[in-house]
Amino acid sequence: MPEWDVLIKDHHAAYITWDEFERNLKTIASNATGMSSALARGAARKGELLLAGLVRCGHCGRKLHVHYSGKLGSYGCYGARANHGTERCISVSGLSLDAAIAKEVLRVLEPLGIEAAIKAIEAQAGETTAAERQLELSLQQARYEAAHARRQYDAVDPANRLVAGELERRWNEALQAVAKMEGDIAALIARRPLPLGEPERQQLMALGADIESAWSHPGATAATRKRILRTAISEIIVRRDGGTIHAVLHWQGGDHTELRVKQRLNAAGRHNPRIPDETIALMRQLARLIPDRQIARLLNRIGVQTGHGNAWTLERVRGFRKHHEIEGYREGEWAERGEITLEAAAKIIGVCNMTALRMLRRGEIKGRQVCPGAPWAVKAADLTGITGRVRSKPPLTPNPGQLALDFQ
Repeated sequence: MPEWDVLIKDHHAAYITWDEFERNLKTIASNATGMSSALARGAARKGELLLAGLVRCGHCGRKLHVHYSGKLGSYGCYGARANHGTERCISVSGLSLDAAIAKEVLRVLEPLGIEAAIKAIEAQAGETTAAERQLELSLQQARYEAAHARRQYDAVDPANRLVAGELERRWNEALQAVAKMEGDIAALIARRPLPLGEPERQQLMALGADIESAWSHPGATAATRKRILRTAISEIIVRRDGGTIHAVLHWQGGDHTELRVKQRLNAAGRHNPRIPDETIALMRQLARLIPDRQIARLLNRIGVQTGHGNAWTLERVRGFRKHHEIEGYREGEWAERGEITLEAAAKIIGVCNMTALRMLRRGEIKGRQVCPGAPWAVKAADLTGITGRVRSKPPLTPNPGQLALDFQ
């Protein structure tokens, strides 16, 4: 459209008005998704979280993505991590942010509730659907064609019987088209819902006065709430400051509102504070020995649970470490500490693994194990001069009466 040289509005009859056409273009642009939708809100998707497409990161400017884990959801900024490999800017609990934004929106819309209820009653009473308007236009065209066919039939010379017969056939077809259009309109009107009665009007007015009850009504689906929020809010900018989320609401009318939401940040690693100190200390020690995936398996095997009583996963171990500022395991740090595994120690001594394990338990070899099932860490310097243990007693002498088997 910016490249058009000439634009003459309302030059021809149109199915929709120019204003409606422009609104449709804005809606299509707003529903865009993909690489070119960095500034678009995107279409409302399925899901219980209400602010999808409306929330933008106040740290890097990217849109926040929605992530569901079971029945819970969160908003997170994953663009920097996906594109540049850096840490994500922010991750916010979806339920708490939705509740805070919805509360503010209802507070602003509550004075307009009664007015909206009145307009809804008027719109329902005089509603004419697009299908009805289209059928009415088609009926007008059919009636015009029928009248035109009649005038042609009346103007023909009766002596021209072939021409008169053809015009009569055209007239009949035009009349049948008119009858069909009238039948379609009658059927559509019959399917139209009945006007609101007085009880329904009173109920709608009551809901308009108490918009919060209408919002939490069982009949109000997540899709309905999303439409309300998108109608009222243009965009929400969120940023993190410690344990507080700062949210700036940009309303469709151009006003702005700032909110502060106190919450437990849903960054991977914010865990239940009831986790005992022993678990934190154990995680610090295991992180120096094995990777996160093996830590999760070990903790599940020995019966250590998360603060919510769940099993450990790779993501939960990784998040736990980040929250408690525990560095992850890296290759080569065993060698930097001068430690080796039990298997490596057994090879140096020249015994099997089980023998080396018994030597560790008897104290003949110095080593450490942070918990049952964890790998043994042995100082390589402590193995100097240690070889396979010699038997304290010589083997039994052979029985002279025992016969030898000859395999030749």
